[in-house]
This record gives sequence, C-alpha cells and structure tokens, in this order.
Amino acid sequence: MKAILLEKTGGVENFLIKDVKKPATKENEVLISVKAIGVNPVDFKARANEDLLNSLTGEQRPAIIGWDVSGTIVAIGNNIIKFKIGDNVFGMINFPGSGNAYAEFVAAPEDHLVKIPKNISFEEAAATTLAAVTALQALKPRVKKSDRVLIHAGSGGVGHFAIQIAKSLGAYVITTSSAKNKDFVLSLGADEHIDYGSQKFEEILTDIDFVLDMFNGDILLNSIKITKNGGVIISLPTADFSDEVLKAAKERNVDVFFTVVQSNGDDMNTLKNMLESGTLKPHISKTFAFEKMGDAHLQLESGRTVGKVIVTMK
Repeated sequence: MKAILLEKTGGVENFLIKDVKKPATKENEVLISVKAIGVNPVDFKARANEDLLNSLTGEQRPAIIGWDVSGTIVAIGNNIIKFKIGDNVFGMINFPGSGNAYAEFVAAPEDHLVKIPKNISFEEAAATTLAAVTALQALKPRVKKSDRVLIHAGSGGVGHFAIQIAKSLGAYVITTSSAKNKDFVLSLGADEHIDYGSQKFEEILTDIDFVLDMFNGDILLNSIKITKNGGVIISLPTADFSDEVLKAAKERNVDVFFTVVQSNGDDMNTLKNMLESGTLKPHISKTFAFEKMGDAHLQLESGRTVGKVIVTMK
C-alpha cells in the first residue's frame, strides 16, 4: 500500500510517498480502506517539531502521522462485535499515539470508530473527528443551558464545531472572527459576532461563563478579565501559562485549564447522532488529493482556513 512517511521532521518536502506493508489487525481492530483523511494543526506541528512527533508517535522512524480517518472496513479482528466487512466508518484513531492515518489502509481499534450516517459523505465524516471531538470534550462537561459562552476563532476547525455544540447545549454563544467570516459564524448559530480586526472583545463583553481559547498570550489574559467569578476557560494551545495569567485567574476565581483530546468511541457516537440529525454540520474549506498532502499542510499553516481541510484517497 502507499503511505506518506516522515523520516525526519521539518518542512513538507520531508514527506515521502512509498510502498509499505499493509498493517495487520489485532483482535480488537478493523482494517480500513481509507477514503478521506482530516488534517489538523497538530499534524503540521508534529511534522515540523521533533519533540512533539516523538511524544505522539515515539522515536521510531520513518513515522506515519494522521489521526482523522473515514473509509470502508475490509478486514476485522477476531474480537470485533460492532462492525462487519463492508461497513463505512469514521473516527479519531489512537490519539495521543501513532494514528498512521496517512496511508491507503489503516488498522484502528473498534472502540474508536462509529458507522458513517447515510446522509454524510466520507469527506464530511473525516472532517468531524479530532476538531469536533476536541470541541465536544471541552464543552459538554462544562457548559449548561443559558450560559454565556465565548468561542475564539469561531470560523476555524475547532471553533466552527464548538459554536454548534455550544448551541446544542442551550448556551448563548459569542464568537470572534474576521469581518469576512461574520456571516459564516452567524449561520452556524452564533448569537453575537466580534470582529477581532476592529473590535476588542475585552471592551465589549462581561459576565462570561465559559471561554474556549485558541491562542494563549494576551487573548487568554483578556479572556480572564471578562469571565465571571467561578467561570471556566479551556485553553487549547499549551499548558504553559504565564505567571501573569495564573495570577489573574486566581484573583478573579477563574479556572483556566489545558486539555488534551482523547480518542473516544462514545464521543464519536454523540457526533454521529448530531450529524445524522443535522444538529452538526462540518464545513470543508478545501480538499486535496493524497499526493498533495504537503499542500494541505501549507494551507492549514497559512492560518486562513475556514472550517476543515480534507485529503481524499482516489
């Protein structure tokens, strides 16, 4: 089978497409003929950063990265009970860990996968994986009906799912984005839009119950200022909070957390049901062929992607 290998970290020129042995399936795994792959910021960060790549996949090289996958089951392990050969499935597989999704065939644990609803394409399914699970795991345990929720970067991969999930939980949703993406985020259900180019959210908002932060730094610090006593902020970029952030959070009695998304079949089933009912709709900004994986990474690194980038296997 063809796979995209990394023998060393760095730029996209380090991607190598080679023929490798098709993976064997363990007793609790299925073998998927890959149809579409979701690409996320963690993908290009792992490609470029040795420490991150090692933490996710180990030090063995070459490495195959990628965690978002949709496709058709072509073989099953002895202990598989949920699926059969021919089922179309999707999921975020083995994260953290070596997902191995940049390949024609992927072996994946049964409990990381769910069936693709009939109204959803392979591309839409692959899009609704890591970014959507990240949003769900951040929001669902912490957001309740009528909460005032601020979601930064609402037009991005995680953000556009987070708006929809927060609305499904009954929250009042405020989001930031560029002016050109105002209509897009409002179409997702956001109640208010703040143009980060011409407005300062910290001068507009007060009494926020929950913030989903994508940036850290000054944006995180200013988010603390407008979060109410006892409120919660989930910051996704890093657990390395400055002393200033920690001091401000303590003074205002705001809980600031960093979380790492985990592969979870129950959460995937929640997303599947939302896709099936139309409560959740992924937005695919651009689609690339498997051989153009480098271009998909460069698109994401540009910071101008609305929604998700998908790579398809023809």
